[in-house]
Amino acid sequence: MGFEPTQFGSDASPLILDASGAPWTPLFWHACTFNPAAFTKVMMNLIRNPNINSSWLFRADLLYENGSVLNEALEGASVLPRPASFTGFDLEQSLVRRLIPRNTLRDQPLDQTCLFYHSSKPEAQAGDHEQSMVIYIPHVSSPSEMPFYHPAVRGVAFLHEWNRNENIGRVSTHYCFFDDVERPPKLVRTAYHLLSTLHKHGQGTTTGYVKRVHHDVVVPQVPMQTTYARLKKTYARNLINTWAEVTDPTKHVFEDLSIAAFLIELWKQMYQGETFPGFVDIGCGNGLLVYLLRQEGYEGWGFDARKRKSWTNYNATDEATSDPEALPCLREHVLLPSIIMAKEEATKSLDHDTSDLDVDNILHDGLFPKGTFIISNHADELTPWTPILAAISECPFMMIPCCSHNLTGAKYRAPVPKGVDKSNSAYASLVAWVSGIADDCGWEVETEMLRIPSTRNTAMIGRRRAANVSDVDLDEIVRKYGGTAGYLDNVMKLVKVEPRSH
Repeated sequence: MGFEPTQFGSDASPLILDASGAPWTPLFWHACTFNPAAFTKVMMNLIRNPNINSSWLFRADLLYENGSVLNEALEGASVLPRPASFTGFDLEQSLVRRLIPRNTLRDQPLDQTCLFYHSSKPEAQAGDHEQSMVIYIPHVSSPSEMPFYHPAVRGVAFLHEWNRNENIGRVSTHYCFFDDVERPPKLVRTAYHLLSTLHKHGQGTTTGYVKRVHHDVVVPQVPMQTTYARLKKTYARNLINTWAEVTDPTKHVFEDLSIAAFLIELWKQMYQGETFPGFVDIGCGNGLLVYLLRQEGYEGWGFDARKRKSWTNYNATDEATSDPEALPCLREHVLLPSIIMAKEEATKSLDHDTSDLDVDNILHDGLFPKGTFIISNHADELTPWTPILAAISECPFMMIPCCSHNLTGAKYRAPVPKGVDKSNSAYASLVAWVSGIADDCGWEVETEMLRIPSTRNTAMIGRRRAANVSDVDLDEIVRKYGGTAGYLDNVMKLVKVEPRSH
């Protein structure tokens, strides 16, 4: 069933009768095949996740639910629901949510009452027709108090009408307008959009839709987004204004701010009451993530095969140290895992001239102090090596795969996992392939779909072992996944070419 709603005429009679006499204007309706139970389920999901309807919003925090204040620190008049009564309906559920905007410098949070109703007419209970309704009432008294992300109306209503005999119904949107206030076209478009979202999600329930992506599995949404908002407010403007790369600063800055927020909250879980062991960002690219984490007080460093323009800015605090022996936090290294060969053998194995390179210093053996947290963020050639390096040094890790390479450092199309539809995306296949390496290395892999502006947003975390390192044959794992023939020459070419933009 496509979405082609019908707009009510300007002379249409109200379908909702407010006991207070306040008029509710119908705007759009559309036929539907999802029943009252599905309507209630969808509306509850939309209430808990307002970001589905508006990209301006992070989330909603529930303050009150069915007689209980959920956060005593917020108890007060604004937390209690705004009452409303409607002819022919019984109130079944009351909630108050606080809408949290993405940009708190521009918009303020908004408290809003959400009320669930059901038919109270005897003929509706016994006959073939029933109605369900959800009302949103923002806690403001005038349009001037309304934030940008909410329609400037006194209330929004969603009405679901259902014919039990024919298993068909319709959904509609309604506004309770402020008195004597201009009604711009934007309000009508918003009502259309709200109905479209409701219809899409409702119809999805009838076709057996199962949510494919689950966020906030490892780190809860609220603390992660709270930390992200703080980081964004603290760093974003200056980072964008001083961006040294040729790439789009907004994408990279906001993406790394989000990843930094996730790591900070993850580390709070992992190292509560303990000393942070330090981190290393392998394939650190422009170095922004290293810079942000260090600014937040986490000791660590990063390396890549080629220095980036940004490093001059992000290394400044380290180079200004009073310790003349201190190394910069961003360094040029090519990773040569110790499991492949020793550095002493490397120069003999290379098949191209390296006379202009300090090979001994540029090569890193991938051995880190036990417990060091390894970050592998879009590290490309180093991605499949991440769980292996972590096992060798007994270090936890997080990797976010991007471009696909195998253990030789060559570009590689990961095979579609057995038993999976052949249409599986190349990225999904890469994630499954790398996850298989981590499993074989004895890691208990946790997966989080990060809220970042990238389709390459799967984070795999290894912080717990499913098998002892001593019980894992790493050499056999390397052979199983294609071996390492040609690795050194492949990665040394990175020193000779222009670096990736990240």
